[in-house]
Amino acid sequence: MIKLRTALSTVALAGSIAAVSTPAMARDTISIVGSSTVYPFATVVAERFGSSTDFPTPKLESTGSGGGLKLFCAGIGTQHPDITNASRRMKTSEYDLCQKNGVKDITEFRIGSDGIVIASSQKADNLDITLEQLFLALGKQVPSPDDETKLVDNPYEKWSDIDSSLPNVAIRVMGPPPTSGTRDSFNELALQGGCEDLPAVADMSEDDMEGVCQSVREDGAFIEAGENDNLIVQKLIDDKGLYGVFGYSFLEENADRLQAATLNGKVPTAEAIAADEYPVARSLFFYVKKAHVGVVPGIAEYAEFFASPSAMGKNGYLKDVGLIVPPRDALMKLQDKASDMPNLAKEELM
Repeated sequence: MIKLRTALSTVALAGSIAAVSTPAMARDTISIVGSSTVYPFATVVAERFGSSTDFPTPKLESTGSGGGLKLFCAGIGTQHPDITNASRRMKTSEYDLCQKNGVKDITEFRIGSDGIVIASSQKADNLDITLEQLFLALGKQVPSPDDETKLVDNPYEKWSDIDSSLPNVAIRVMGPPPTSGTRDSFNELALQGGCEDLPAVADMSEDDMEGVCQSVREDGAFIEAGENDNLIVQKLIDDKGLYGVFGYSFLEENADRLQAATLNGKVPTAEAIAADEYPVARSLFFYVKKAHVGVVPGIAEYAEFFASPSAMGKNGYLKDVGLIVPPRDALMKLQDKASDMPNLAKEELM
């Protein structure tokens, strides 16, 4: 596993220089915001792009997927970012915000896959749980232990309260905040995946069901860590009673110190995630603001550089840092997209 510290330091330095040396309305450095999950991969690309082309190293900021899309959609002009990374697909409401603020032409790039893991220190009791048990541990309201058709405030304090086979330790899970795409995907794929077939929500409308299934308890069992997955990793290493939620790539980066829970009988591996066999797998994206192409130098070239076989091929350097790269046919389509920059239509997001 290639470490990312050198690349991260290079990009941070380049971003600092760009911030003080270029006016807000006339910059020559690409501005990229968004997902903390995509950030390490984009950082490696940006560092190589800056060192091997005539363009400056892009400036990256980890704001979370939702925060990045809000900044991206705020308007046209070099005071606004050119590209945003996301660990989930753009929502139709975000597309509408872009359109409202004049960000009419957007190109979407699906750059690969990632899984969301429940990790812990290798010294901790590892979890082997179902998605239903995970929802019972973290849902704000869950079916009553006395009547599975009625919802009550979550009464479970220990994992073993849910099932005696689970660890006899307090439920304490650290994860990302609501602005994070990882949190969005976790709520939808993991929590709702374990909730939507329960009798207590069977007769609800889709919106009401999502409201219950995607609501996380607020009594201290779930701890928000901010947009810093490395912080969660460090906390897990220091506390064997804590479990953490983050992307698979961070697990791989720390495989000598952390372990991953088995979910619905599946251990997270690159192969299982790529094949959609692991139940909490999701796609990763970046979005380009086409109005800035040709205004801020290097945007189109950066997209082509990111989609190149040397970066995203089966032996590409992004695979070496943990990205689950797309298959060959998908990569060829991505390269065509980088050349043609087709507009994203709202219907594609529905």
